[in-house]
Parts: sequence; structure tokens; C-alpha cells
Amino acid sequence: MRDFEDLPERLRVVVTGYLDHLAVERGTARSTLDSYARDLRRYADCLREAGISDLKEASADEVASFLADLREGGRGRPPLARSSAARALVAARGLHRFAYLEGLVEVDVAREVSPPSPPQQLPKALPVSEVLQLLDGCGGHGVRDLRDRALLELLYSSGARISEAVGLDLDDVHTEERTVLLDGKGGRQRLVPAGQPALEALDAYLVRARPVLAARGRGSPAVFLNSRGARLSRQSAWNALKAAAQRAGITTDVSPHVLRHSFATHLLEGGADVRVVQELLGHASVTTTQVYTLVTVNTLREVYATAHPRAHG
Repeated sequence: MRDFEDLPERLRVVVTGYLDHLAVERGTARSTLDSYARDLRRYADCLREAGISDLKEASADEVASFLADLREGGRGRPPLARSSAARALVAARGLHRFAYLEGLVEVDVAREVSPPSPPQQLPKALPVSEVLQLLDGCGGHGVRDLRDRALLELLYSSGARISEAVGLDLDDVHTEERTVLLDGKGGRQRLVPAGQPALEALDAYLVRARPVLAARGRGSPAVFLNSRGARLSRQSAWNALKAAAQRAGITTDVSPHVLRHSFATHLLEGGADVRVVQELLGHASVTTTQVYTLVTVNTLREVYATAHPRAHG
């Protein structure tokens, strides 16, 4: 393979032999082969820089050093995310196992090196630009457009759960105080502020669209109504969000919970105290909210790693 022509011959032979084995005997997809080729190129470069020209000379230390190089970066290479580093290590381990089974090396040294452990599942958050793109996707002037825009603006502005948003009654919206009263889990109520865009969207909906929907029903006190004038269901609210995401061209998975995560993450990234965010989210314990701080710490680490001149040795 042309990408490996500059490698020492014995190293090149085993790497290209392994890739041929994956392609011919395993039927590995082209995209996966390309990923393996990139990962093995990086591994081969690490070995060569360590003065190793034959896989027989490599030990578990070299494999471990490769993993550290993947996670920390260096030598002009950017650090990789945990999942990408794990994938690259799988490629290197596969190379060593192939060489061992083919009798090219006496010991499979890579089996002693474990991939990085899975990260703690962190909340997903949309970038601010994508949230604005999503909200702008509800820019129509029809009854449903106005309702959906008000709903999504409120979800992001207040951090409300979807059940709390559709559970809002007219008396729960306090325009002059710029707040809404949410009924949370366990019957706990909380008063949360609403931003000006959300209040303006709510006002447009309440004045120009809700009366049309209410005329079809039996006098529901709900803020958000469906086409029959009854309270909007959680599923219908979810569908409105999915439709807005599709119109906005957002390909990542978007749910009401993602907007709630985005609300919390953007507040913390903007400097809000975790206890304030705890109150806004309606969490009973600050410990529940602190998972969001991991997101912002990770962001700080990434920025530091790429921007600080002494981030790496």
C-alpha cells in the first residue's frame, strides 16, 4: 500500500499483510479499512520513532506508549478522544495478534495493554449555534408554527422537562415578572425566569394562535393546546421538536431532554454557579447537577490542550 512505502520493510510487510487479511479474509468494509490504515500508520510511526523497524522488537511498553500518545497528543499530533483512542488501540492489538497467529512474532505483547475504560455517560448538549438554528426553524406564522416556536423557546429558556412544559396552565405564566411556575417531580413547584425571546414567542402564540386552538375545545386552561383545543401531549411536543430539527438540518439526535441539557451546560459555561443551575433544573440534590460540570471541565481541558504553549511536553 502506497501509504506505507516509507516504512522499514519488515514493518511494512506485516502492516500491509494484516490489512490484506482484513479485506480478503474478514471482508472488512472499505471505510473500516481506511480507519485501520490511518490508525496503523500512526502506530507504525510511533514504533519507527522509537527506533523499531520490526514488530518482533516491540514490547508492551511501546503499545502502552502508543496509547499515551493517542490520549495526550505530541509530536505534532493532536490528542484523540477516548473512543477514537480505543479504536486505534484495537487496530494495534489486532496487528500484534495477527503477527502472532501467523508465526511472525513469538509473543502477543499487545494483549497486556487494555483500551481506555468507557467514559462516564455525560449529558449531550447542542452548541449554542445549533440551538439558535433549531429555534429559527420554527419561524412560520401559522397557528402550529407559533405554538411550536413558543414551546421550544420555553424549553430552552427555562430548562423545563417536557412534562413540565405541556403541564403549564395560563395562570403559571407571569409575563410581567418574566417567570413561569413549573410543577416538577414529587409535586415540587419552582419559579424559573424566562428569557425575552421566549416571552415574546409566548406572547405571539397566546395572542394570535391559542385563541384559534381554544375555540375548537372545551375551555382547557393549558398553555399549549393541540389541534382539538385540548392540552398538548408529551408525544406531540416531542414530534414538534423533531420536525423543527429536521427543518433546521440538524443531524444529531435532538430531544426535549437534549434542550434541557443544553440549557444547563450553556449556563455553566457562561459562569453560572452549579447551585443556581440546580434550582433552575429542579434537582433535589446538587450532586445530580454536578454531572454537567464534567462537560464544562472537559471543554476547558480541550481548549487548554490546544491553546496553551506548555500544555504538552
